[in-house]
Amino acid sequence: MYAIVDIETTGNGIKGNKITEISIFIFDGKKVIKEYTSLVNPKSEIPYFITGLTGIDNDMVRNAPVFEEIAPKILALLEDMIFVAHSVNFDYNVIKEELKNIGLPFSLKKLCTVRLSRRLLPGYSSYSLGKLCSSLNIPLTDRHRARGDAEATVLLFKKLLETPNAETVFKTFLNARSQEITLPAALPKSSYDALPAEAGVYYFKNVKAQIIYVGKAKNIKKRVLSHFYDKSTKELKLCEDTASIDFELSGNELLALLMESNAIKQHYPLYNRAQKRNVVPYAVFCYEDRQGILHLAFNKQKLVPKPLITFYNTTDCRLFIEQLCKTFKLCPKYCHLQDTAGPCSHFRITDCQGICRGEESTQSYNTRVNEAIQHTLNENVSYLIKEKGRTREEDALVLIKEGIYAGYGFAPKNLELPTIEDVLAYLTPQKDTIETTRLIRIHTLKFPKSIIPINI
Repeated sequence: MYAIVDIETTGNGIKGNKITEISIFIFDGKKVIKEYTSLVNPKSEIPYFITGLTGIDNDMVRNAPVFEEIAPKILALLEDMIFVAHSVNFDYNVIKEELKNIGLPFSLKKLCTVRLSRRLLPGYSSYSLGKLCSSLNIPLTDRHRARGDAEATVLLFKKLLETPNAETVFKTFLNARSQEITLPAALPKSSYDALPAEAGVYYFKNVKAQIIYVGKAKNIKKRVLSHFYDKSTKELKLCEDTASIDFELSGNELLALLMESNAIKQHYPLYNRAQKRNVVPYAVFCYEDRQGILHLAFNKQKLVPKPLITFYNTTDCRLFIEQLCKTFKLCPKYCHLQDTAGPCSHFRITDCQGICRGEESTQSYNTRVNEAIQHTLNENVSYLIKEKGRTREEDALVLIKEGIYAGYGFAPKNLELPTIEDVLAYLTPQKDTIETTRLIRIHTLKFPKSIIPINI
């Protein structure tokens, strides 16, 4: 026995989504034996755009029963049924959440008429309920009202049951361990089957082949499947919009992270929240004034000809220069930590030897500034990170040039690369960003043996 269900909602995401109308048709495989339809008072405002879509407004539901009142009847109707809906996860999860909110458990086997249609009625350009019904000459009245959509879904479901090979397909979809039931409605199973169980990045694409999400994984196939099991509002919407999945192998986790970061910056996918913002880099630099005194300062990196070290916000620049001042007893005035016409008076840095008061020679002070510069430059060395490649015949390489991430690539295994020029032949140049800096610093701390010094 099947319960064919459709609901209308306030449209505020699964956990905030409240039912405004519900319709249930109990179907024995040949005919409808029972029907229940009711408006529902969501106890919240219905947005104007939802009213424009469904025709259901606040006045219509004002005197309708709240969900708690009709929940016992709904549970009685659905008991021991197979839950059927068009894009079933949406209807099922909204009802489950409503029941959960009043302390009632809910668990049924379910079938999706979108997925069943894709398997049993292949070749249509769209599997939305409206367009599919139009293509199959199924009457659909009161579109975007619960009873109208549910009644059309009954007729579609009956047609699916009568399709050749339907029994085998239905059994496959009802198998709790079948991955098929978890796949997005618009995603061909062949696209999922082609995914490797290896490290790399993957790209969710919509029907227009636009990248809408980029992810990374040690095991691409396993990680992608986890998206389909996740029932959060964001993941449900992502899966609903996914029509194909591409991937690139990385060979190891570090490159997967770097490739993911680059792809997000390049494509700005709709469903990636992190790493979209382009952070402006700032650089610490040195210059000599008319009196011959060396200054330390910072500015946007693009305005600095010879950066000593790069950061991604002004706070980190100031903290770094403050630490140099303390370590090498420099003057905060000549390190641009305070703007004053007279001697320095920094509240945290009190070890100035008097260059700003005429109590120290320029030569003595500049000597300590040069020591601070050399200390900084010693951290900006060039090196390679060598990691596992995509195959046994290659190594993955990450190049850090003078402390800045320069790119990644793949080279024949155990190839000698004594200079940066040798490395560049195998490299895909990349931008240094706050994310790549953080990823590389974490990796080098955890895996120091992967670092190989290299000559400039």
